[in-house]
This record gives sequence, structure tokens and C-alpha cells, in this order.
Amino acid sequence: MVGLFGLGSKDPEKKNIWKKKKELRKLVKGKKYDSALRTGSEILEKNPQENDVLFIMGGIYYMKTKYRTAISYFERSLEIATHDIEVLILNANSYFRLGNFKQAISCCDTIKEIDPKNKAVAELLEKIESAKK
Repeated sequence: MVGLFGLGSKDPEKKNIWKKKKELRKLVKGKKYDSALRTGSEILEKNPQENDVLFIMGGIYYMKTKYRTAISYFERSLEIATHDIEVLILNANSYFRLGNFKQAISCCDTIKEIDPKNKAVAELLEKIESAKK
């Protein structure tokens, strides 16, 4: 039964990725972002479809105000999980920070379709309207 949950996986590659993801989360929790970026890159090199790693990497770049890089990770994540509200909000905020209001609004529209009462979207749309003036 343990093998069903990936902990006792016979595949050494999957086991290694699982360990790396655990290490990544520990680094992020400890705010060791540069090390986390290196570990995340190692994981994505071997398995580019690790959605949670894409999200973490995008989030770190967002915090570092490297919005274009963050967007590249968020867009890859959204190819896997098209309706992930957290990714969409960070993506919309990244576009907003870059002054790309059209893309930010597009992300907000997608979020409103999924969660019409989302407060973060309403706040971001207000910021966009204020910035346009």
C-alpha cells in the first residue's frame, strides 16, 4: 500500500524527485530562495510537468519582483492546471506590475468565471482602473 502514495516507490527517479520536492519546500519555508530556485530548476529539468514546482518557482520570482520570469512559470503551470485561481491571481498581478493591463484583465476575467465573488480579483481590477487614469 505504501507504494500507492509514492513513499515506497520502486522507481528511483520518482523517489529522487519526491525527495527534491520535500527539500524545495523546506528551503522555501526557511526563506532560502536562491537555493530553492536551484533545487526547483533541477526538478524541472528532469520533470518539466511538476505543476507545484512551477508554481513555487513563479512565486519566488514574483517575490523577487522578476515578473517576466514569474509569468513564464505561471503560464507553464496554467497549461497543466488551467483553472488554478492562485496561479491566475499571481499571473494577473505580475502582468499588472509590468503595466500590461490587457493581460491582467484577461486573467481576472478567467478567475471571475471560476469564482465570481473572488475579492482579490475585485481589488486588482480596482487597481487597474486607477492606474489607467
